[in-house]
Amino acid sequence: MKKYKNVFKEGPISATFISDSIAKHQTKTNIGAHNIFLGQVRADNVDNQIVKAIEYTAYEDMANEKFDAIKEETFKNYDITCMHIYHSLGTVKIGEICLFVFVSSPRRKIVFEALEFVVEKIKTEVPVYGKEIFENEAHQWKVNS
Repeated sequence: MKKYKNVFKEGPISATFISDSIAKHQTKTNIGAHNIFLGQVRADNVDNQIVKAIEYTAYEDMANEKFDAIKEETFKNYDITCMHIYHSLGTVKIGEICLFVFVSSPRRKIVFEALEFVVEKIKTEVPVYGKEIFENEAHQWKVNS
């Protein structure tokens, strides 16, 4: 049975983690372009209640398998050099990062196309769920838009 990379990080994804990831690619001289998507928790107003955080849960084994399949499909369809995906589990407050996708390629146009493909696939196919926590401590499951 194939072992899939665990893309999950407990809590928010820090700016230090993101900058370290970028810095590690400076020695890869066959890369001409990077594109990054950072998903940030918004202070949405839902039925006159303001979101203060999202608590993420997932079917981790199934989600990691799906993340791996998305990566394989992306490498098959786009001339990318590397790709990294990280998603939060647990509570992430408004303003904090919950999803970090990093795509690199020899050419700039490819990273834009590949990144959009990856993020749309994640949002529609990966079993990760968010429970919105409101300022009054009420909560409900988030519906992706």
